Amino acid sequence: MIRESDASYLAGLFDGEGCFSIKQRMKKRGAKLKAYPTWDIRIEINMTDQSVIRWVHEVLGCGSFSKKPPGKGQIGKKMQWRWRCSHRDAFHVCCILWPYAHVKLPKIQQIIEHYSKEKVIKDNVVDLEHYRMWIGDKKTK
Repeated sequence: MIRESDASYLAGLFDGEGCFSIKQRMKKRGAKLKAYPTWDIRIEINMTDQSVIRWVHEVLGCGSFSKKPPGKGQIGKKMQWRWRCSHRDAFHVCCILWPYAHVKLPKIQQIIEHYSKEKVIKDNVVDLEHYRMWIGDKKTK
């Protein structure tokens, strides 16, 4: 379980430095390469401070952590570090960030609503006890 202080700090980081993406695109699958609508859901944060990105990865316990070298023509730029996750991991992270986010709240809500079959959010306030019971039910199934 993540501490409330860590969750609020993470929400601030993601509000300032994060990128949330939810879009549907056509992706080719199968032997005949027929295109099917596919959801592309991702969360990403990039910074030059490796220790912060490593901490994000450790606290959230999901996603990937890697280097993001400067692009061509960016001589003298610092090395960036990237943490990112997708799909159900993105849903998990959004549920953690939702009570504390401001700037990225609309995208966070989109991701949560995409995966939620049951309404977890009421009147812009999360009932944490209801959410914990809901997650517990999902894990036992």
